[in-house]
Amino acid sequence: MKFSDFFSLLVDRKCRGTWLCTLLTVFALLLAIFVIMGSFLAPERKMESVKWELTDNLQVPNNSQVPKVSNCKDQCRPSGSEALPEGIVSKTSNLNMRPLWGFPKSKNISVSLFALAVGVKQKHLVDKMVRKFLYSGFVVMLFHYDGIVDEWKNFRWSDDVIHVSARNQTKWWFAKRFLHPDIVAEYSYIFLWDEDLGVENFDPKRYLSIIKNEGLQISQPALDRKKSDVHHQITARVRKSTLHRRTFKPGVNGTGCDSKSKAPPCTGWIEMMAPVFSRDAWRCVWYMIQNDLIHAWGLDIQLGYCAQGDRTKNIGIVDAEYIVHYSRPTLGGANGENNTTVQSENENKSSSSHSHWKDPRRLNPRVEVRRQSYIELDIFRKRWRKAVERDVCWVDPYQDKSA
Repeated sequence: MKFSDFFSLLVDRKCRGTWLCTLLTVFALLLAIFVIMGSFLAPERKMESVKWELTDNLQVPNNSQVPKVSNCKDQCRPSGSEALPEGIVSKTSNLNMRPLWGFPKSKNISVSLFALAVGVKQKHLVDKMVRKFLYSGFVVMLFHYDGIVDEWKNFRWSDDVIHVSARNQTKWWFAKRFLHPDIVAEYSYIFLWDEDLGVENFDPKRYLSIIKNEGLQISQPALDRKKSDVHHQITARVRKSTLHRRTFKPGVNGTGCDSKSKAPPCTGWIEMMAPVFSRDAWRCVWYMIQNDLIHAWGLDIQLGYCAQGDRTKNIGIVDAEYIVHYSRPTLGGANGENNTTVQSENENKSSSSHSHWKDPRRLNPRVEVRRQSYIELDIFRKRWRKAVERDVCWVDPYQDKSA
């Protein structure tokens, strides 16, 4: 029976007053209410269906990745942080020490890092360097290559610096493992020095001011000509000069250095005993340091690729703030009074299974260190050539120049 037939029965006078008519009236009213309510509920049910469908699409298995949405910007997030809300992701860190409770008393934030490999035999030179840098607002980090830390506790500044200890390791081994670019990202400049340096004529703050004003991304202080062991002419101090970016020396068949030279060691080059890197330059250099080549020989020639532009302009030697390079043997030791703790301990504890220099033939450790350095230099050069050959997308900015 159609709805129109019910309606005709309701208006039929014969039906009025009977129980059948009353029943039909109630049924018709209920049917009308059902139809009216259905018209309002249908859109809501449709919306709920769409919501559940979207929810099902977002609930993916644990081992799969959350699908990217066109209006989300998670493509720039660090790998592994996609499951976190963007505001809680902490991308970098620093080496500033914090108290166990409360907050640091000083609000001055260190903007530069001074790190150097040290042994107790050179502690008096190290003391002078640490005091200058620490009091200039630097974070100071000591890499103890002889494994001795306790003997530094008598210095007042000992608790204010970071100590990292690993026996018979070079500063490049330490740097690769403890100075990741994301760890030192808050520091504008990273000083990575040797321990055998004199800083009587060096002021860290004035040095920073000079390299900032000159736009140097990679630099080093010049060496005192009279007191230093100078191996490369470009590192020697030029009197009455603030800084220099190249050196000049006669030569034949292109072996000399002049104003037209565009490659190391005439320009765009520093030595590795006292390098200073900008934040961006260090990020590049860190990636170039080979994890297994701990002496880093050959790295100096390629530093220009990390100069953030023209190496002849962005790499320089600062003459106004200069140092003394005493060139004292450290790792491996040497004959004479300059023997380091590393050598003496290896001789006194030759039975130790941890000694890197344990050898029944009692080889000269210093000679072996130098031999290993040359071996690593050859390995690095071969790796560089192979990398250049294999990377078809890389363009060498210095391909027409000697590098």
